[in-house]
Amino acid sequence: MTISRFLFAAVLLTLGFAACKKDADQTTLRIRLTDGPGDFQQVNVDIREIRVKTSQDSSEWILLQTNAGIYNLLDFQNGIDTLIAAGPVPAVTLKEVRFVLGPDNSVMVDSVLYPLTTPSAQESGLKVKIDKDLALDINTFVLDFDAAESVKIQGNGVYKLHPVIKLK
Repeated sequence: MTISRFLFAAVLLTLGFAACKKDADQTTLRIRLTDGPGDFQQVNVDIREIRVKTSQDSSEWILLQTNAGIYNLLDFQNGIDTLIAAGPVPAVTLKEVRFVLGPDNSVMVDSVLYPLTTPSAQESGLKVKIDKDLALDINTFVLDFDAAESVKIQGNGVYKLHPVIKLK
């Protein structure tokens, strides 16, 4: 083997190892939840799972370790937030976050608790576009689940959740 072929092979191997290492780099992703003020006494959202999609594999959703439960969004106002999910993900671009909700969603108005219907949120989930690059250390994203803009009363007295979720 000539020296130029040897150097060429060495460069290819080095690039190959570097590419493998880049794919293996992981980061810890944390998703926190907050809310702005609203005109309700409670807005209870039944969060079952948080999944994310990265640029590494745009067809695969990664399930984060989720602190599943019913969250009163109004408890997380004025600078207060809560950790709802965390886990390892590839250190690439975070494309989307998906909230999968359960059936126990409600809103309290004038001391009366009403069911809060969530069209399709229990099957496909609520997707939030992020498109932010992740660093190699810990990445924390605070999502504002805006209760005031998300809860809509229908003409028949039924309350529906049309989520407005923004990256803070």
